Amino acid sequence: MNLLFLGDVVSQCGCEFVRKKLPAYKRFAGVDLCIANAENSAKGNGVTPQSAQFLLSSGVDFLTTGNHAFRRRECYDYFDESDTILRPCNYPAGAPGQGVGVIDMGYVRVGVVNLMGTMYLDALDNPFHAVERALRELDDCRIVLVDFHAEATSEKRAMGFFLDGKVSVVVGTHTHVQTSDDCVLPGGTGYITDLGMCGAVQSVLGVKKELVIEKFRSQLPARFDTEETGPCAIEGCLFDIDEKTGRCRSAQRIRLT
Repeated sequence: MNLLFLGDVVSQCGCEFVRKKLPAYKRFAGVDLCIANAENSAKGNGVTPQSAQFLLSSGVDFLTTGNHAFRRRECYDYFDESDTILRPCNYPAGAPGQGVGVIDMGYVRVGVVNLMGTMYLDALDNPFHAVERALRELDDCRIVLVDFHAEATSEKRAMGFFLDGKVSVVVGTHTHVQTSDDCVLPGGTGYITDLGMCGAVQSVLGVKKELVIEKFRSQLPARFDTEETGPCAIEGCLFDIDEKTGRCRSAQRIRLT
């Protein structure tokens, strides 16, 4: 099975570029399943039902999120009602939506776990304990994919090795800068520390560069508006997974401009 995992889709320009480029790339690469992190897909930030549906109608099959999952209140009901979007599974009980999902492809059941790190982010449940509980819910899924939305590269790397041999793929999201460590770990788990992002190239993580520069220079509060103009790119990673064993055979980062 060819799995394409896309990094954080940022704002309207990122969504529109995914719609422009993704269908042709899926045909070219023989993609069977495409998952994207949508937590910044709404204009400004967060995710709305409209931005989620836009991605799902553009060739993305399933959505994950992160620390901005609940930034937009209008998406709370959508998290509860939709079976194609997750929020991190280590949020407290009672939070909208689910952190674990299953994609039934007919010939194989694919489990998806959305997880959030706690270093430099919100004080959620320990992600290493949370993912163990999540995997128990997916014991009937031969293929299991984990989106670890985290700030610290050390936390992401540790999670990759912790889950090596237990799941098919572990990807990192959140930092919006694609890393060069795409690989298959010794136990057969595909891994990359960060997928990157889908959005404006001439920006700072999707935000207008002038605003971020001024913030660093002045140390004063600033409103961060997303960059909606100029060239865009899609970043992510393509994984080849053995459907019989659930092991990953290859991992290759991608960047489409």
